[in-house]
Amino acid sequence: MSAAMSSVSVKVLISVFPRTRALLRHRVVISGMAAQRFSSTLLFQKAFVDGKWVPSRSGKTFEVTNPSTGEVLGKVPDMDATDTRNAIEVAFRAFESWREVTAKERCSILRRWSDLCLQNKEELARLLTCEMGKPLADSHGEINYGVSFIDWFGEEARRAYGDIVPTPFKNKRLLTMKQPIGVCGMITPWNFPHAMITRKACAAIAAGCTVVLKPAEDTPYSALALCELAKQAGLPDGVLNVVTASRTNAPSVGKELCENPIVKKISFTGSTGTGKILLQQSASTVKKVSMELGGNAPFIVFESADIKKAVAGLMAAKFRCSGQTCVCANRVLVHEGIYDAFVKALAETMSTQLTVGDGLEPSTTQGPLVNKAAAEKVDGLVKDAVADGAKVVLGGQPDARGGNFYQPTLLTDVTMDMRCSREEIFGPVAPILKFKTEEEVVAIANATQFGLAGYFFSQDFQQIWRVAEKLEFGLLGVNEGLFSCAEGAFGGVKESGLGSEGGKYGLDEYLVLKYVCMGI
Repeated sequence: MSAAMSSVSVKVLISVFPRTRALLRHRVVISGMAAQRFSSTLLFQKAFVDGKWVPSRSGKTFEVTNPSTGEVLGKVPDMDATDTRNAIEVAFRAFESWREVTAKERCSILRRWSDLCLQNKEELARLLTCEMGKPLADSHGEINYGVSFIDWFGEEARRAYGDIVPTPFKNKRLLTMKQPIGVCGMITPWNFPHAMITRKACAAIAAGCTVVLKPAEDTPYSALALCELAKQAGLPDGVLNVVTASRTNAPSVGKELCENPIVKKISFTGSTGTGKILLQQSASTVKKVSMELGGNAPFIVFESADIKKAVAGLMAAKFRCSGQTCVCANRVLVHEGIYDAFVKALAETMSTQLTVGDGLEPSTTQGPLVNKAAAEKVDGLVKDAVADGAKVVLGGQPDARGGNFYQPTLLTDVTMDMRCSREEIFGPVAPILKFKTEEEVVAIANATQFGLAGYFFSQDFQQIWRVAEKLEFGLLGVNEGLFSCAEGAFGGVKESGLGSEGGKYGLDEYLVLKYVCMGI
């Protein structure tokens, strides 16, 4: 878009849409190459508290960059504990009235919010790609996924049923009721900056709670765009508040959310190490917590498996979002009888289906990793595996584009002693291990402190039941590489987390159960 065309477009918007004038006061204009590809009235450079766009009290900001080009998208407030405390107090005041709004009214607001997200789907998707890097098609998919949580929890708000309990006493009646827990603190990750917010915040809002949310420092713009659309949908001021913070201030913001006694619930998605810190801090006020933490997902291919379907399942479970999801297949365990055939089929599929590039390029299936540190970690894991005897079939090094791009990589002759088998890769690397027996592979799969996701492919019906019961993971894909949906219960076991998001159980995370004994 030329500068002249851009100027004319802005003038037309202001004349036709009065609200646009107010929006443009907070709009970030992307400079350079990025300006030719993306400009939006949903890109904001201030935080959102009490229904208003606000700076940090210190006036400090931090830059947000495009991981594909390295260009600066804009700046957002670098908030601290004091800013967060103010947002918490705002949320508490809003809770006093929001909790009294009927479930039907909350449902109506969420439905309007959902409609607005779909109406602005293209802008939201392009914004997501620019700040996170994933291909535009994947961003469209994430917006749909995120909207499904707005819809789901809007409907679930009307089904927060209590019970009439059969009484053992003639002169008493017993019942239970569910009530909103209060102000909820949330910390969301960068890999799904739209959907992880709606999965958490919409459950809380539907239950009658209010929210103070800190998005990942790499991807704050998707969160702020959601705030604008929520306000347009009629969500009252103070119900949803977003504080932005750099890596430097993130620990103090998290500590305030966890230790402030006004906050009654913490929801976090991120690393197990950070989750443990937040758990310790939340213990000081005995908060209710839900944690979705790290993973080390096994992907098991038994001898009876349909190799073509297993390869397709692995492509979905491993290379979505360039391998940067918490449920990505991390250890690919293939029966020795079909090992060579599986590797050959996978290599052919990777070669024909995976294209590295900028997320806004139509042919791209693999965008950049989120930052330089992520790319360096992945390269280090590959080099470590090769040094210990693994063989590179495809990829194995940074992409020729440079920057944060890494080649989709296929490694064979991988062992459980290698770091890529023990650590969460979070990149486009598929390490293939060999196994002999069902008992052996189940033991290998469970030999980790993590228990988020697991996958296996088999056409043996009895084996499917045995293995599904024995694997120690909160989420299982059986002959399927994609299992996430709003209707499903999402949560891990062991050191991969506490609680459940999505499904009929997701609303309960934001409700307290009250028992009433009534004398008559």
